[in-house]
Amino acid sequence: QVQLVESGGGLVQAGGSLRLSCAASGRTFSTYTVAWFRQAPGKEREFVASITWSNGNTYYADSVKARFTVSRDYAKNTVYLQMNSLKPEDTAVYYCAARLNYESRYSYWGQGTQVTVSS
Repeated sequence: QVQLVESGGGLVQAGGSLRLSCAASGRTFSTYTVAWFRQAPGKEREFVASITWSNGNTYYADSVKARFTVSRDYAKNTVYLQMNSLKPEDTAVYYCAARLNYESRYSYWGQGTQVTVSS
């Protein structure tokens, strides 16, 4: 069982930056892929980025490429999402999720953290 706790959300002006954190407890991320999703009001949840803990492979949604960076910290068993050049359309609740590498479905989810970008 993996428990995920997100932090780092908040209110920022367009063009600004935020860094979200996803800390795991219960076990390490060593055999997991960790992803960030987001859900804006009235919209479906969408994939943002992911990282495979063991080899560092990353994937990004086209809408955030070159602006967002996902990374990991071994010592802290934490995944980060660095968000730069934020736009009002990035406003959403951001969720951290994890799945075992051989699974396709994300089974573990955090509680979400609100990111609001003002114009």
